[in-house]
Amino acid sequence: MLSHGDRVESVSVTQAGDDDRPGDDLDAAVEVFAAQRRRLFGIAYRMLGTVADAEDIVQDAWIRWQNTDRSQVQEPAAFLATIVTRLSINVLQSSHTKRETYIGPWLPEPINTDDDPALGAERAEALQFAILLTLEKLTPTERAAYILREAFDYPYPRIAEVISASVVSARQLVSRARAHLSSTRHTAVEPSHQRRLLEAFLVAAQKGDAQELEKLFVDDVVSYSDGNGVKLAARIPVIGRTRVAKFIAAFAHHFWTGKSIDWVQVNGQPAAALTENGEITTVVTVTASDDGIEQLLWMMSPPKLGHVTPVIA
Repeated sequence: MLSHGDRVESVSVTQAGDDDRPGDDLDAAVEVFAAQRRRLFGIAYRMLGTVADAEDIVQDAWIRWQNTDRSQVQEPAAFLATIVTRLSINVLQSSHTKRETYIGPWLPEPINTDDDPALGAERAEALQFAILLTLEKLTPTERAAYILREAFDYPYPRIAEVISASVVSARQLVSRARAHLSSTRHTAVEPSHQRRLLEAFLVAAQKGDAQELEKLFVDDVVSYSDGNGVKLAARIPVIGRTRVAKFIAAFAHHFWTGKSIDWVQVNGQPAAALTENGEITTVVTVTASDDGIEQLLWMMSPPKLGHVTPVIA
């Protein structure tokens, strides 16, 4: 399987019928796919929220690209984006049962964006956790239309082709997605402001100072812990300034013991990586507004922490 940073050349290209194709044709296919790979991963990751699922989609797209009569493809970039988007929609439509068996809240997998800030997109839209979480509430097709428009600046006629809809329908899907997102309070703030709030939170949390924690939160702050049953991960969201502050303060004296804290840039925003015995056990970040912390996001599921590399600030 390809990781999102691997080169396409590392993939075996032995497929039925390949022996009859000129070598330079396959070389050209590799070159075209390699040029689009980061964008394809960016689409799939935004759609699905996990690195492994996005990699699987891109791998499938590569296999299909090899077995396609490429001489009939006038716009390879559009062709590949269509494959990835439709495959992602199919996965989302069939993933309901999988999510039902997940223990506790499900959060998107954090991914380092220090080296690839936009994951192959012209803009980093639909990458931060607050947006990805809200996109979870949309239909797969609404989600696809919004991502293609807002993250990749696709024109509506092209979006319509990708999702097999009319241009009018494509516009309506994006409009509905925008309305849904705007109905959820989310005011973008500078990463530096997010980091200051997160730093203050970490200080107060380690002290177990509930009063200081309350000062950092908005009234309806929500704490989500994604652990899929791992020890110490809350299995339901904790809601409300006082409840969240008391919850954080209650585990202060044992949760932070033996852990070191380093900084990492995940999904375009600052986060803290908690390491114990040389292994990252938790990534915590916040969604913030000018009024304070709106969401606390604790990512503790081990399979979701493999693509996080802390950088000491």
